[in-house]
Amino acid sequence: MSHDYDYLIIGGGMTADTAAKGIREIDADGTIGIVGEESTAPFPRPALSKKLWTDDDFSEDDAALDTVDETGATLHLGARADTIDRDAKSVTTSTGDTFGYRRLLLATGGHPRQIPGLTPSDRVIYYRTLEHYHRLRAAVADHPHVAVVGGGYIGTEIAAALVQDGSTVTLIHPDDVLGSPTFPSVVADEVQGMFTDAGVTVHGGAKVDGGSTSPDGVRLDLSDGTTVTADLAVIGLGIEPAGVLARRSGLETSSDGGIVVDERLTTADPDVLAAGDVAEYPDHILGRRRVEHVDNANEMGAAAGRILAGSDEVYDHTPMFYSDLFDAWYEAVGTLDASLRTEVVDKEDGGKVVYYVDGDEVVGVLLWKVGDGVEPAKKVLAAHTVPDSFTDLI
Repeated sequence: MSHDYDYLIIGGGMTADTAAKGIREIDADGTIGIVGEESTAPFPRPALSKKLWTDDDFSEDDAALDTVDETGATLHLGARADTIDRDAKSVTTSTGDTFGYRRLLLATGGHPRQIPGLTPSDRVIYYRTLEHYHRLRAAVADHPHVAVVGGGYIGTEIAAALVQDGSTVTLIHPDDVLGSPTFPSVVADEVQGMFTDAGVTVHGGAKVDGGSTSPDGVRLDLSDGTTVTADLAVIGLGIEPAGVLARRSGLETSSDGGIVVDERLTTADPDVLAAGDVAEYPDHILGRRRVEHVDNANEMGAAAGRILAGSDEVYDHTPMFYSDLFDAWYEAVGTLDASLRTEVVDKEDGGKVVYYVDGDEVVGVLLWKVGDGVEPAKKVLAAHTVPDSFTDLI
């Protein structure tokens, strides 16, 4: 079957939603098609590991993005875009359908990193989508033992959510202290303490090399020679950016598989843009980078939509990122790398501002339980210097 749209968006995540809405800010009538691998409409991913688990009064309907109702876009779900013919301005999908476009946005995001020998199944969930949430919700109804693999955003958030929901949780991560690659020791120790105090078994210092499943559960073989058995495993090891489609069509991709764009989110083809997790772009403060956080997905998607529809703007937003863990929370901007020099400033009620210094400039700021600090943090980063004093900057 053949379809034609003024604006075609490949990818069915949050970036696609805000891109469609961005188009409508400029063009009220142009046709919009969204082709997505997932079987569900665009949905806010943060809710999948946060509020849908921790707030009994918050539902999927509360989180819904209402992409179609608000933009009139046509969704084509469960279809993988396989090829782009840039001369013909068409995209062919795994279902055999062909989509013509006037302008194209690649918002393909990424796919979860997988562990050899642990294929997705009823007992092994590589957690990322609303469909995964539904599967996990059903699987933990009887509060089983869940092994969570990964000490980053997805792993820590879903481990915290599951133990608060009543499951027995073992959290497996490769570091001596949970969060130690990201946070200075004073914060990492607090993070690990929150999990152990909540009853999570934190198994640090090991990666999962492989494993197997059976009708009775899942076995995880760890690099430290031990084995963890559980009823099911939830794996959150980040994503591999889905830049293969762009690379096949002759567009430039980065060393990690992202799609290279300019300050207008445009590839070497003026009618093909990229945005969201997959896009490597020139941040006006932090330099060229690829960002996998919701603030970037939303803001970049909206900007891409407006640019598709004729706006002459550039993308000049420096994104923040955040997480919620039990009663703690944080916001941050820039690079959080605990191997750098860190300067910790104590604030009220256990809050801390952490500055990450690389050479002669501050490259990241962590706001640990500190509010209203994102914009001041951006100003610190934009100065590209090391202040004489870190007190009272934020």
